Amino acid sequence: MKKYKKIVRLVPLDQKRSKFLYVFSLILIFCLFGRLVKLQVFNASELQRKARLIQSSKTNSLKKRRSIVDRNNRLIAYDKPLYKLWAHPKYFNFPGDSINKVRSIEEVTEKLSDILDIDDEILLRKFDNKISGIKLLDKISQEKAEKIKNLRISGIDLFKYSQRYYPQGELFSNLVGFVNDENIASAGLELHLDNQIKVFNKSKIIKRGGDGTPLPDNSAPGDFISDYKSLGLTIDSKLQKASFNALSKQVSKWKAKKGFAIVMDVNNGRILSLVTVPSYDPNKFWEYDSELFRGWYSQDLFEPGSTFKPINLALALEEKVIQKDGFVEDIGKINVGGWTLSNWDKKGNGYIDYPKVLQVSSNVGMVKIMQNLDPKIYWDWLKNLGINNNLETDLFESSAGQLKRKDLFVNQSIEPAVTSFGKGFSISPLKLVQLHAALANGGFEVTPHVTSTFKERFNKNPKKQFFSYEVSKTVLEWMESVVDKGSGSGVKIEGYRIAGKTGTSQKALNGSYTSKKVCSFVATLPVNDPKYVVLVVVDEPSKSYAYGSTVAVPVAKEIIESLIVVEKIPPEIKDQGMIVKKP
Repeated sequence: MKKYKKIVRLVPLDQKRSKFLYVFSLILIFCLFGRLVKLQVFNASELQRKARLIQSSKTNSLKKRRSIVDRNNRLIAYDKPLYKLWAHPKYFNFPGDSINKVRSIEEVTEKLSDILDIDDEILLRKFDNKISGIKLLDKISQEKAEKIKNLRISGIDLFKYSQRYYPQGELFSNLVGFVNDENIASAGLELHLDNQIKVFNKSKIIKRGGDGTPLPDNSAPGDFISDYKSLGLTIDSKLQKASFNALSKQVSKWKAKKGFAIVMDVNNGRILSLVTVPSYDPNKFWEYDSELFRGWYSQDLFEPGSTFKPINLALALEEKVIQKDGFVEDIGKINVGGWTLSNWDKKGNGYIDYPKVLQVSSNVGMVKIMQNLDPKIYWDWLKNLGINNNLETDLFESSAGQLKRKDLFVNQSIEPAVTSFGKGFSISPLKLVQLHAALANGGFEVTPHVTSTFKERFNKNPKKQFFSYEVSKTVLEWMESVVDKGSGSGVKIEGYRIAGKTGTSQKALNGSYTSKKVCSFVATLPVNDPKYVVLVVVDEPSKSYAYGSTVAVPVAKEIIESLIVVEKIPPEIKDQGMIVKKP
C-alpha cells in the first residue's frame, strides 16, 4: 500500500506575538545589562569589601599590660587570663546529638555545676526564661574554662579577657598602684607609666581560601609575635617586705597617722625599697579610701626639721663661713628679730664643736652658724639645691617644695634663722632623700627612680654637683658622730660605720605650730664607702616621748640589718687602731 507524507502548511507568525517576543527579549537583555552595570560599577566597592571580609580576617590581641617585676624578676603585677561564660538555650546540643535536637537547660546546668562548683539551682535562676545571650558567670579560671570547652556543648560560649593581679598584695600597692575593673590604670606606676606598661601589638590581615584555610602571604616571621617584655623595677622584694614589716609595727605601736621608709643607692638614685603605711590590697581596691592611693612621699610636703641641719652645715662649709674645727656657743636660747628661739629641751650646751651641734641637735648653735652666711647667698643656695622645684622622676608626679620669697628671706632675719634648723620651708620626703644622697656620694645630684630603664629615658644631662667632695666627707663624718655619741645611737650596728641624723618637727596649721609631730631619721652607710641612704618618716605619732630617736630610729635599724643581709655588705674590723673593710 502506498504511503503518503503529511504536508504541513506553513502559517505566517502572528505579528502581535512576534512583537511581544521581540520586546520581551530586549527588556530582558537591558535588565541583565543594567544589573551587570550596577554590580560592576555602582556596587563594586561594597562587593569587594564583603569579599575581603569572607576571604580575610583581622587579628587583634587582648588588651594586655606588661608584667611588673622586681630586680630579681619576682612578679609584682601581671595579667591573669579569665573567662566569661555565656549561654544560648535555643542552641543547646551535646556531641553526638542529631542536628535538630535541643537539650534542656537542666541537662546543661547539671554538667556545668560540677566544673564550676556551683549548685544547679543557682545556675538555673540565672536563665530566668531567657532564650539567648545569658551571662552565667565571669572570672572563670583557665583550668575550668578548658574543662568546659572539652564538654563541647553547643550554645555555650566562653569569652576570654585579662584581669590585673597583684600577687604580693599590699606590699607594693602604694608604689605600683592598680588598674580598675575596666582595665584602666588608676593609681601609682600603673597610671604614671601607663604608656610604658600597655602592650601595643600589631594587628594583621590573614587571607583565607573559600573553605577558610589560611593562604600563604608575605608576612614576616615576627608579625604575629606580641611584645610581652616586663617592666623591671629596681626594688628588691625581700628588702621591701622587711621594710614594710618594720614600719608597720612602729606605726601601729605609736598609733601614728602614717609612715614612710625608703632605701636608695646614693650613687645612681636606684631605689631598693619604698614603703608606706597604711597600705591597701590592690586586688580589692574598691574596699579602701581613695586617700590611700596617693603617693604622699613625693606629693605631700613637710618641714624636714633637724634632718636638714647637715645640709645647712655643708652650705656654711662651702662658703667658708665656718671652719671644720670651729666651735659655737649655745646658751639654750637666742633672740632673732624680736622672736625667741630655743633648743628642743630648752637647755644650753655651752661651747660645742660642729659634730656636737648635730649630736645634741642644737637649734641655737645652727642659728649662730648660719647667721655668718649672707641671707642672699643662703637663699641662692637653697634655690640651687632645687628646694622649690619638682623632681624629675618615674614615680608619682612630685610636688615642688615651698620656699619663702627672696625679699622676705633677706629682709626678715627670722626666716634664715628658722631655716637653719629645718623650719619655715617645706619639701617632700623624696627630695630630702636626694639631698642626703648628694652628701653621701661626694656632692652630686642623683634622681630617685624605681624603673631599670629610667637612666636611658631621663638622666641624659651630666650630673650637677651641689657640694665638694671634701665638704661632703666632713659632714658625713660629723653625722657618724650622731650615731656613735648622739641621738642616733639606737641604729648602731657592730662592725658597720653608719652616719645619721634624727629629726622631730612640729606640724604647722594656719600659720601656727601645733602639738602634732613628724618624727624622722636619715642614715647613710657605710661611711668609708657610702652606698645607701635610708630615710624613715613617721607622721603624727600620738604617744608621749615621740621623737626621731624613739620612733624613726628603731625602724631604720631593722631596715639596715635587712639591707646588710640582702646586699651582702661586709663588716669592718679594727686592725692596729685603724678600721679596715673585712675581705
